[in-house]
Amino acid sequence: MVKEILKQAEEKMKGAIAATKREFSTIRTGRANPAILDRVTVDYYGTPTRITQLANVSIPEPRMITIQPWDRSVIKNVEKAIMQSDIGITPVNDGQIIRLVIPPLTEERRKELVKLVRKEAEEKRIAIRNIRRDTNDKIKNLEKSSQIAEDETKRYEKQVQELTDRYIKEIDQLLQVKEQEIMEV
Repeated sequence: MVKEILKQAEEKMKGAIAATKREFSTIRTGRANPAILDRVTVDYYGTPTRITQLANVSIPEPRMITIQPWDRSVIKNVEKAIMQSDIGITPVNDGQIIRLVIPPLTEERRKELVKLVRKEAEEKRIAIRNIRRDTNDKIKNLEKSSQIAEDETKRYEKQVQELTDRYIKEIDQLLQVKEQEIMEV
């Protein structure tokens, strides 16, 4: 019973790590990364569709992303969706391909992005701590219902804390790498 609770807690914590990686990949740095388009959806015949599902996205140069829609009639919609998104890049449309030139980040913008990344990391740390609290509550409920002894409760709570520490440390490492990537000129 307790093993299952611990396994569920670890799965949820792994999910928080995966969510952190996803969020960090969508935050723009000075280099071209197709993940910045993940949140951009295009109105494709009345259906909101991701750009990656209706176009070939490639990186021909370190600071450029090219988008080549398979259906040429949707190119204006793709351009419009990018303009309305929050990625802060103006698309250049030549009728067949849309080019996104990634401008070098200003020092001010880098600091804003670092703040954003730190906020995101803190939210994920809080999520992991909430998982720890919920798991400890479940373990204490087992003790109250006399399914496990008090010394077992302490041992399991220690295991939960070790899990929590490990996953928070992993978030801190992801944060450090992303900060370095953003501040790199």
